[in-house]
Amino acid sequence: MRSKFAELGGDGFFRHAVPAEWGGTGNRFTDLLEAHIRMGRRYRDPGLVLAVNAHLWGTLFPLLRHGGETQKRRWLSSLVRGERLSGHAITEAGGGSDPAAMTTRAERCGAGFRLHGEKRYVTNVPEADLVIVYGHLDEGISAFVLLKGDPGVDWRRDHRVAACRSAPMGEIVLENCRIPGDRLLGRPGTGLALIREALEWERAFIFAGIAGLMEWQLEQVIAFSRRRRSGDGHLGRHQAIAHRIADMCTRLDTVHLWLRECARLADAGRRLTLASAQTKLVASNAFLHSTLDAVQILGAQGLEATSGMSEWLNDAAAGRLFSGTDEVLKNLIAALLGTGAGYRASGK
Repeated sequence: MRSKFAELGGDGFFRHAVPAEWGGTGNRFTDLLEAHIRMGRRYRDPGLVLAVNAHLWGTLFPLLRHGGETQKRRWLSSLVRGERLSGHAITEAGGGSDPAAMTTRAERCGAGFRLHGEKRYVTNVPEADLVIVYGHLDEGISAFVLLKGDPGVDWRRDHRVAACRSAPMGEIVLENCRIPGDRLLGRPGTGLALIREALEWERAFIFAGIAGLMEWQLEQVIAFSRRRRSGDGHLGRHQAIAHRIADMCTRLDTVHLWLRECARLADAGRRLTLASAQTKLVASNAFLHSTLDAVQILGAQGLEATSGMSEWLNDAAAGRLFSGTDEVLKNLIAALLGTGAGYRASGK
């Protein structure tokens, strides 16, 4: 993962939509979107996509938007260059990503803070250099910058998942973890707003890299259907196969439309709450169903490790969980439409 991050950083991948004063290009989110699609085609690695987006939306952009000048000078440029790896820690073993069930606590200790708790399924841990961790302070849920090596923190990888395998995913155990006061990100008690904002942006763009992968996936299936003989013609002449390919193409184009809408809204400075939830819901299901179709069309070859398709089935299933499950997203969409359905922030 480090080598890929260094390669992406050297190519200026993390500079998109970041002001020039912090090492960015100052360009549009539309440019960021296109860069992510190209990255997906180049690497075809859902784990890398997950890791990249945790780095961007979990730490880099929250620091850019809510960090103080000292915090930005200390960490932002190295994150933009890809020299430091980062993420955010929300999920806990007992309550998932529900902030109401969060048990991690922070208390003031002299001029700093003392943290207690455990976070699980944290993307990029234990390799990350820093993460933003969320916990209850007297004023409410708050955000803190945590560095690898801080006293009282243990970064582990005890609970592995069989999806997005190239992305590190571990636990953070906080036992009397003492950090200085300048590690508070934003104001005390604003952590829930930061969580919601981070997930909103992540949902908007996390499937851009997957869209690039899906483009390659569709090309491979079309080429196979033309090459493979069946009866008196090639496989793609069979209506059952042709219909699956048509569905794959339609899903991919729909994902592209939703991603571009999110980029358009972002460039216009408009809220992404509804569009990002819809985008992530549509895209995660599109990836799963198109991967199932690809395996069905390729047959046994689709189950070979070299095809990549069979491993993507686990990755696609995971895509319906991270950054908010389908159920959470539907609740959010319904609530924004005024149905009264409940909504709670959810994430990795």
